[in-house]
Amino acid sequence: MIRLYHVPLSPFCRKVRLVLAEKKLDVDLVEERYWEREADFLRRNPAGQVPVIKIDGLTLAESNAITEYLEETHPEPALLPGAPAERAEVRRLVGWFDDKFHAEVTSKLLYERVNKKITKSGYPDSGNVKAGAKAIKFHLDYLGWLLEERRWLAGNAMTVADFAAAAHLSCLDYISDVDWNRNEGVRDWYAKIKSRPAFRSVLADQVPGFPPAAHYADLDF
Repeated sequence: MIRLYHVPLSPFCRKVRLVLAEKKLDVDLVEERYWEREADFLRRNPAGQVPVIKIDGLTLAESNAITEYLEETHPEPALLPGAPAERAEVRRLVGWFDDKFHAEVTSKLLYERVNKKITKSGYPDSGNVKAGAKAIKFHLDYLGWLLEERRWLAGNAMTVADFAAAAHLSCLDYISDVDWNRNEGVRDWYAKIKSRPAFRSVLADQVPGFPPAAHYADLDF
């Protein structure tokens, strides 16, 4: 049995969950209160971060290391293209979301509105929230530009880049922080990806004290 230590509204955990589900790998989900820094968890990952996965007798941490391992050990269905240039574009976009989007949007909106309350680490910073609300417009426009010439974000096939983007956006959609009317192409892409069976467990997430937006699990918005 594969065991994944995760937090429901972590985009990094969601990316791994989506890859596992797309590859039809059964997983035991263990919610981890990583901010409490318990000794057992720190032994699994001294960095004190999720996700952490136990698989094939190994304990692996860091979402990209995990998804690359899953791709190499369970290559079907493929979530990385075969050509080096195409793989580079996928990895660029994964980096875009896990670094740039995370720093400019996810950390400013989700972490301020939700994580601070859950971890009892203070109150939302209104300046950060405003900055995140402004930055997400740029990112949605960029996604719309990509999708003008592509069926999926990195090309004509769905890849882990789509799951990285959808992981972040789904977390923000949970708290109704995505303006899906801003770009029709982005809205259609997200409707397509969240209709996949791999998305079912993500759409079933419930965080105590934070009910999801009314449209969150609606496949037709």
